[in-house]
Amino acid sequence: MRGKFVTFEGCEGSGKSTQLKLLSEYLTSVGADFIMTREPGGSAISEDIRKIILSGKNTAMCDECEALLYAAARIQHLREVIAPALDAGKLVVCDRYVYSSLAYQGFARGLGEKFIEEINAVALRDYPPDMTVFLDISPKDAFKRKHGADKNDRIEQMGMDFHEKVYAGYKSLLEKHPDICAVYCGGTKFETAETIRKLLRDKNIIS
Repeated sequence: MRGKFVTFEGCEGSGKSTQLKLLSEYLTSVGADFIMTREPGGSAISEDIRKIILSGKNTAMCDECEALLYAAARIQHLREVIAPALDAGKLVVCDRYVYSSLAYQGFARGLGEKFIEEINAVALRDYPPDMTVFLDISPKDAFKRKHGADKNDRIEQMGMDFHEKVYAGYKSLLEKHPDICAVYCGGTKFETAETIRKLLRDKNIIS
């Protein structure tokens, strides 16, 4: 029996790392058979691509190159990590997936949904998420909470106008894709974590 696939999305500083850590601790405590992974990354080759994408030195990278590198890292990650785990019946929880590419490169970079969907066709066709958790917090509030952008992260350094476009992109995706569940992040991290666990139970992802 194929396992379930859950992805987490959100703007920079939305709290994904914190929520994924709390979810991992919970899943471990209940004896769930799961893996946690991330994009870009998750496998050796994909992690190498991640370094290229995020390096603050690569300011000359064009938008199309960025999008294609994300897609390349994704397909390698799928073949090496995600697909084998799903085929083994495991729950796969992934930090970012195709919706990130649609929000960041499709909407904020202006490359369009069609281009992003075409270069990510395998992921969308064969490995769509069973559920996507979108941590809903504005870029302004997110960066305030994390005390500014990371100077070594090329994406975080793109400026507030760019990140507002990313946020608007996610909001647009919410209207089109029923598998995306928005979770408001205005409460404590523990309140947010409980909301996420309830959503996972309601979707029969966890018991």
